[in-house]
Formats: sequence, structure tokens, C-alpha cells
Amino acid sequence: MERNIYALICSHEGIRAKNIARISGESRKTINHYLYGSPYIKELCYQDKAYRWHGLIRQSVPHYGIEDFCGYYSWADEFLDIDYEEFLERLKKGCRHIGRNLNDTRGLFHSFEDTYSTMQNMFGGLIEDGVERSIWDRWEILFELRIKRSRSIRIYADVILVTDEKVFSLEFKMKDVISIEELEQAAKYSEYLEVLFGPRYDVIPALVLTAGVNIYEDGQLADTSAMVPVCSGDRLHCLVKDYCGIL
Repeated sequence: MERNIYALICSHEGIRAKNIARISGESRKTINHYLYGSPYIKELCYQDKAYRWHGLIRQSVPHYGIEDFCGYYSWADEFLDIDYEEFLERLKKGCRHIGRNLNDTRGLFHSFEDTYSTMQNMFGGLIEDGVERSIWDRWEILFELRIKRSRSIRIYADVILVTDEKVFSLEFKMKDVISIEELEQAAKYSEYLEVLFGPRYDVIPALVLTAGVNIYEDGQLADTSAMVPVCSGDRLHCLVKDYCGIL
């Protein structure tokens, strides 16, 4: 119910409680319980003077508002045409805006360059495989997503790629071997992202090992039957193609 109400708010240009109740078929009492008690609605929605509810991040394309929570946001075609120096300046500016620590003592900027290059090569791989640019030029790409609203909502992601029906949450590691801890880190925020982006999308968490070569497999989360796709940077375009059903 919480997800349904949140999705109704974030897919409208302002909606009143009575209309939420009418569309959802729930009582006003139930609706008000979630409007004033749900962490997502309290932290990521607001009510205007006309008593209409709005989402800070829209569940539409483009996802208006999400750029306020990440270091870099653009369409995929814009990202492919940007050089690294311009990308880095935009990313650093965005990170300062969202309060992201830019301390480089642990090689943060090197990881930014590694992630940028991997995503550039991913789109290059799609082109080499004959995927028409028109298919993905209006995909959305986000770097350094940081949503920290109260203790209830935490979403951190290195890269989010929003396609027509999928949201890829990509955790990047400059390694060539899988670890259980990093698999768990890749999958950690999937449920939160499912709420954030709404029922239109499937969320696909993935671990990307940028020091690896020709890796493409599933890793099993500890004590569950859940699997997380793992790939090296050179196979990331294959993962995206497979999950998107691009032949």
C-alpha cells in the first residue's frame, strides 16, 4: 500500500488525498495513515498550499528531481559525447551539491575515471554489436546517487542506468574476483530503488569488476537462493543487452 500511494503521488503533477483514495480504492483513513506516517512520503514528498501531494523525484521520463540527489545526471547520448575532464568537473560540482565527500586519499578520482571509462566502453560495445543508438540515446544515467533521508531511507549507488523497462544499479570494484560482501553491497538498495522508481521498472543490481576480463556469471548471496549478476567491464554491454532483450 505504501508503494502504491507513493507511486500515485510521484506519477502525478500534484494529487489530493481524496483522489488517491478514489484511485486506490482505500479509505481516507488508510490513505492519511500512510501520507503522514510513511518514511518515503514524509521524506520524499510534500504537500502544497492547495493540499496536493507532490514527489521530490517524479516517476516519469525524465525522472525530474533525481538530479538533485546525484553527482552527475544526463541522457545516455549526452554522456557518450562528453569528455572526461568536463565529466569530472560536472561530477565534482554535483557531489559538492549533495554533500558527497571528495577526499581523494583513497583514490576516489581514479575510481571516477575507471567508472567513466567503463560506461563509455559499455555504450561503445552496444554500438559495435549493432545496437542502434536510437534505442538507448534517451536512457538516463546517474553517477554517485546519494539519498539519505532520516534513518529509514538510504540509497547509495555508483551508477544507475535507467532503460525503458529496467533500472540497473551498478556497483563498481577495481578488482577481478567476487566477494560475498561486495555482492551484498551491490544488492543492498534494490528494494529501496523499486519503491523510488515504481512499478514500471525491474531493478537489476549488478557487481562490475573492472580489473577482470571476460567475466559474466551470477553470484549467490549468502544464506539465500538470490543471485546477483557479476561481470567484468568488458562484458557489461552483454549484461545490459541480455536483461533488456536487445538482439
